[in-house]
Amino acid sequence: MNPALSTSAMAPPSAVVPSAMPPDRAPYGSLQLARYGAPQFALSFVALPLYVFLPDYYATRYAVPLGFLGVVLLLARLLDGLIDPAIGRLADRMLAVGRGWGFMAVSGVALALGFALLLGFPAWLAYAPQPALFAAAMGLALLLTYVGYSAVGVTHQAWGAGLGETEPERARTFAWREALGLAGVLVAATVTQLGGASGFTLVFTASLALGLWLVKTAPLPRHVPGLQHGLRGWQAALEPLRHVAFRRLLLVYLASGVAASVPATLVLFFIRDRIGAAQLSGLYLFIYFAFGAAGVPLWLRAVRRFGAATSWLIGMGLTVAVFLWAALLQPGDRWAYAGVCAASGLALGSDLVLPPALLAGLIRSLGHGGRLEGAYFGIWGMATKLTLALAAGVALPLLASLGYTPGSPATGVLPPLVVVYCLLPCGLKLASGALLWFGWMLPARNPDFLTARQRRNSP
Repeated sequence: MNPALSTSAMAPPSAVVPSAMPPDRAPYGSLQLARYGAPQFALSFVALPLYVFLPDYYATRYAVPLGFLGVVLLLARLLDGLIDPAIGRLADRMLAVGRGWGFMAVSGVALALGFALLLGFPAWLAYAPQPALFAAAMGLALLLTYVGYSAVGVTHQAWGAGLGETEPERARTFAWREALGLAGVLVAATVTQLGGASGFTLVFTASLALGLWLVKTAPLPRHVPGLQHGLRGWQAALEPLRHVAFRRLLLVYLASGVAASVPATLVLFFIRDRIGAAQLSGLYLFIYFAFGAAGVPLWLRAVRRFGAATSWLIGMGLTVAVFLWAALLQPGDRWAYAGVCAASGLALGSDLVLPPALLAGLIRSLGHGGRLEGAYFGIWGMATKLTLALAAGVALPLLASLGYTPGSPATGVLPPLVVVYCLLPCGLKLASGALLWFGWMLPARNPDFLTARQRRNSP
């Protein structure tokens, strides 16, 4: 990619013409990028209990009904997703006036308070005598936690989008962020088992404070000359959706994200009822995330050689091959499933690092660098949460309709659990690969892919 074109408002997305890319100049050292990525350790650290541990914690320790939990968590997560574009716009404003770190710090305080309240208030406010008051306290704690989490995360991503001039540099920036996030997941899994709720809260608060202190000393986003949009409020927050190139990339991301979220939703069912190794669940998850972190450098090398879009396509192909292999496993194939976890973990790196790197490049190409990164990543964050909801909303009812009963061994050649856990993600990944190839990579070779649409869609 020509570096002059990469920061121009008239440049097509790179990543599909690798021969045109310059070598990775790595303007920032590893220590600088580690300081930038540090908050993601805490964000991923808290994501595990927030989305996995919390329902079981409330239900088993405090006898909160599952139906009540389902309704409250659903409403909170819907609200969380809907406010992401507004948070993105606010992040843009804070970054523009040099207050990005202050906004992250205030949001981090809200996140820490909300999370501590979320784990602690049931000890002094029981559900049974006064469910309405319990619901109000839980709602407040969830609101503080989700809003703080989203504000820190969206601002952090918008910050990172301004740190690289070339595609390999942007991929390297997000690679540090996601690798530290995977490390946070691994530590969280250990602390959850050893320290309980109070220990977990203390470790999380300390890691968040350290991460925010480190990012304060990280490189600041670079201002990139581009279009002056003159937009305000919701018009600015939703401006990214007016651009065809962004909508196409978002569609690829959604399809690929649902494909990744389906097996994540069903992995414990598959380990228990197909492989017959429920006692090894923790080990399998550790292997998956550890190989995800170890594979990040491989994907950075792929970006330098092939470009981000082609590398992402390769990652999708690897995922399909892995889950076709998983479909062939039989009960008792414990070591073979460990291999599936390792290989799918390697593919995970492409889903974590490459899409945000592509988005950061697109923001520059559309002339919105230094202005609307938060708006783009706000909508991106909303799409991320939508993939989790769609995965659960599709996979679980489909399993039920096919006759699967949790706890019953999934035997035979293609039982329902194998169809949904293995083959459905393969189909979705193939669809996302087709969307990436036909909807993004081929059109990007046309110089008018962005310029014509930009002239029609931009104010």
